[in-house]
Amino acid sequence: MANNDSTQRTLLVAVVLCIVCALVVASAAVMLKPAQVANKALDRKANILAAAGLLVPGESIEAQFEQVTTKIVDLRTGKFTDELALKGFEQAKVAKDTETSIALGDDDLAKIRRRENFAMVYLIGKDGNYDKVILPVRGYGLWSTLYGFLALENDFNTVAGLGFYEHGETPGLGGEVDNPKWKALWPGKEIYDDGDVAIQLVKGNVDSSTPGAANKVDALSGATLTSRGVSNLLQFWMGELGYQKFLSNLRSGEA
Repeated sequence: MANNDSTQRTLLVAVVLCIVCALVVASAAVMLKPAQVANKALDRKANILAAAGLLVPGESIEAQFEQVTTKIVDLRTGKFTDELALKGFEQAKVAKDTETSIALGDDDLAKIRRRENFAMVYLIGKDGNYDKVILPVRGYGLWSTLYGFLALENDFNTVAGLGFYEHGETPGLGGEVDNPKWKALWPGKEIYDDGDVAIQLVKGNVDSSTPGAANKVDALSGATLTSRGVSNLLQFWMGELGYQKFLSNLRSGEA
């Protein structure tokens, strides 16, 4: 009998301990969530600034981000819209909602399945006098969807910078999208050639003597599929189903 009581007490203590631990973990998660959300938002702002070449290490990110104007664009019209509020806007949720997105089918070059009708964009400057525009982009590489920002100069064609803040590509191969040396190849490249999307990654070293060099960037060594994914996602988002109409409207002042 004593042994049975001992076993029952052991099980009871174990159950109580599990419950207490679960409550502690749940409480910690709830209490830490606001800080996690704030840190995620701060990291996003840092990545936006970095893509545009404007991030100054050691200085307040919030203060630096004051130069950025945030707006929502209707990708169907290529114009700014106030149909959706900036506060609480989550592009990922908009993309999953069948009411606010479209299925891509055979047009899914970036392999994202659905394209949202609305996108949050970031502009340096105000009242139509924009020095840069930073656009969220995403697309599938080898193992994962790459999420990043593409920054363009005020001709809305010349690349100011490209950076990915989330992906699961192979370290040392596709993961080299994070390599500062590779990212340094992008500024000055051009997205369009006579109005057509021409930007692409190519094998070998691109120099000024390479035909169409302005539209070409060195592919990632040993990462053919990731390189192809980066080319595809940029060609998709800079094309008709992406930001092409919006960028055209920016150039003409009709956004």
